[in-house]
Parts: sequence; C-alpha cells; structure tokens
Amino acid sequence: MPKFMDIHHGMKGLGADDIKAAHQADLAIQSEEGVTFEHAWADTDSGDVFCLSDAPSAGAVQRIHERAGHKADEIHQLSVSL
Repeated sequence: MPKFMDIHHGMKGLGADDIKAAHQADLAIQSEEGVTFEHAWADTDSGDVFCLSDAPSAGAVQRIHERAGHKADEIHQLSVSL
C-alpha cells in the first residue's frame, strides 16, 4: 500500500491537546477509506502539522482529513524509504 506524508499549514496556536484531538478524529474514521494513519507531528511555532499514513490514494487521505474537519494543504506520496 502506498505511503503518504501530508501537511497542514496554519494550525498555529493549537496546543498538544488540540493536535491530539484532530488526530483522533482522523483515526476514528480512517478505516472507511482504507487509510491507516501511523503518526503525526506538529511544529507549534510555525503551525505546520505533518501526518504519515498508508492509504490507497492521496484522495482517500484527503477525504478523511476533510471529514474530520482539517483539510490537508499538501499530500505527498513517498516512493523511497531508507
């Protein structure tokens, strides 16, 4: 299954609990699109949040994020892992 890294910009001012709640919203519905979110990271200074997932497509990742209330600004398929 393809692996994706997505980025959310503009989430500045959110604390760890806010980021965790957003991630939990994704996890609650991820199976409906065949997505498995593996991990999320946040840079609270810049407001950027990064999510790593396995998914059938970038569209599936985006649909989960949109339904959870936080559309991704960028989604990148990762083709090389070291």
